[in-house]
Amino acid sequence: MTDMPVVRAVGDSALLIDFGERIDKAINARVVALDRALAASPPPGLIETVPAYCSLLIEYDPLVTTQAELASAAMALAQTARAGTVAGREHVVPISFVDAPDLARVAEQTGLSPAAAISAFLAGCYRVFMYGFAPGYAYMGGVPPALHLPRKPVAERGHPVGSVIIAGPQCLITTLPMPTGWWVIGRTPLMVLDPLGERPFRFDPGDTIRFERMPPE
Repeated sequence: MTDMPVVRAVGDSALLIDFGERIDKAINARVVALDRALAASPPPGLIETVPAYCSLLIEYDPLVTTQAELASAAMALAQTARAGTVAGREHVVPISFVDAPDLARVAEQTGLSPAAAISAFLAGCYRVFMYGFAPGYAYMGGVPPALHLPRKPVAERGHPVGSVIIAGPQCLITTLPMPTGWWVIGRTPLMVLDPLGERPFRFDPGDTIRFERMPPE
């Protein structure tokens, strides 16, 4: 991780502020800090910001500002925005392991018992890094190393909304029924996506998640 981010042009109306090249809490904290600083003091012409794991996409109106002006404003804020000064919210997400079609396979491939795999997952502290792929898909890091597995060779169909899925260090709660090549280890009744609500997305980048086991019944 370098001290100063790298600025890249994305077409004629966007910039990418790049802080690193890996899934890392410290890198993402800098992304979130700049995102919040721009929201608090938006420079002229700013349209939207989109945080990702290691970078922040900044969309702007080229009729109002120039690429150089916006880059200068963003870099100035990047130097003063302190990562972690604004704490994310903490959420407790209920999870059931009754509807967990891949739990046995995860346990077998990691050398754990199903009970030990569940305990390891519940012990994890999960951070929301970004949204992507589909509406409400909050990509989280924090899966304990003992549960790290690569994605399946082929995606499997038929997984319902609320499936809790993992792959490598990442975790996600599905908001749409769709195929996935990630490992489905549980399910939550919590509505993560509310398209008609005042806050369509329940989580924000920088928030932390703790999963809490539901009674088997």
